[in-house]
Amino acid sequence: MSHALVIGGGPAGLMAADALLSAGCRVVLAEAKPSVGRKLLMAGKSGLNLTKMEDRAHFRAAYAEAAPELAKMLDAFGPDEVQAWAEGLGQPTFTGSSGRLFPTAMKASPLLRAWLERLDGMGLERRTGWRWLGWAEDGGLLFDTSEGPAVQHPAVTVFALGGASWARLGSDGVWAEYFRAAGLPVAPFAPSNAGVLVDWSPHMAKYFGAPLKNVTFRSGALENRGEAVISARGLEGGGIYPLTPALRAGHALTVDLLPDVSEDALVARLSRPRGKQSRTNAIRKALRLAPAAQALLMEFARPLPDEPAVLAARIKALPVAHTGLRPLDEAISTAGGVPFAALDAGLMLRDRPGCFCAGEMLDWEAPTGGYLLTACLATGLWAGRHAAAWMAGQQKGRHSGQG
Repeated sequence: MSHALVIGGGPAGLMAADALLSAGCRVVLAEAKPSVGRKLLMAGKSGLNLTKMEDRAHFRAAYAEAAPELAKMLDAFGPDEVQAWAEGLGQPTFTGSSGRLFPTAMKASPLLRAWLERLDGMGLERRTGWRWLGWAEDGGLLFDTSEGPAVQHPAVTVFALGGASWARLGSDGVWAEYFRAAGLPVAPFAPSNAGVLVDWSPHMAKYFGAPLKNVTFRSGALENRGEAVISARGLEGGGIYPLTPALRAGHALTVDLLPDVSEDALVARLSRPRGKQSRTNAIRKALRLAPAAQALLMEFARPLPDEPAVLAARIKALPVAHTGLRPLDEAISTAGGVPFAALDAGLMLRDRPGCFCAGEMLDWEAPTGGYLLTACLATGLWAGRHAAAWMAGQQKGRHSGQG
């Protein structure tokens, strides 16, 4: 019996395997690491954010330029479907105040374990320690395994090889070299959902690890209200990650330290007579900033402007001098990968019939908050279903030809 091959054991690959198995295909899953789902398990250590429960239009908008390409896939497997899928695996979920959906267990291991039990029960053949090395001369797929080189000749292949961040967990982006060698286009990788590097003055050392809460970050046309942590290397956290596309494009970074206070109200506060107070104390009491925010203001606004209107404007748009994004491998995810133009509507490579792509190896990006995982699952399901249909069509065509 001819088989379907899935390369990559992350969420997209496992979902593709699920779709193929559900269609009655024999499925072999090849994973370079000793076990599958490593990045998923890492993401679940601090609470696995499965998706965000919001209406489909708002949900799709989070994918920005890639939204039109992903729309049908997200409509087929969006927030409601993710919730039903997790609960169908025996994992109860709950929705947080921000709309984010989590498994009640608040970790990935029970979900992954239940999923693998389901897939193994359906007949999935898992082969770990199999690293893909490109296409062999005869058109087969070449692997390096613990038992030596191996070549697979599947009826259909789904590539789900990830992006290029967190290489130690399996997403090293090396596959792009093999794609390019085969004449297939791959957009250069770039960090996404990454922190920014800041060369702090020595005065900031005491605030390393401190959170900046209830502030609004802006860069280019993007803005996001949230929290970031002051680290020894810069700023990181969910408040700043969504601005990565603008920062990557070279736009400046500013922060509104008091987003709930208007600029006019700030001017009024700063214009009050200070009596016998020092100017520094008067400003501190007028602003009532948290220590970390106060430190950030002093880091990037000293000497503080004398004119209240000028100081208020600075507080509402404090320029944060930085030296760029954290390195690619330290980013939560990556931009770049296989462009949608190289794929048909079913995510099959136009120049390699029978080869489909899914997950983070596609050229899209999205903010954290459940969007990344949902799109990986949705594209994996979409590629798996279309791969199964293509395989069935090929088999039917052969039988017709023999008849």
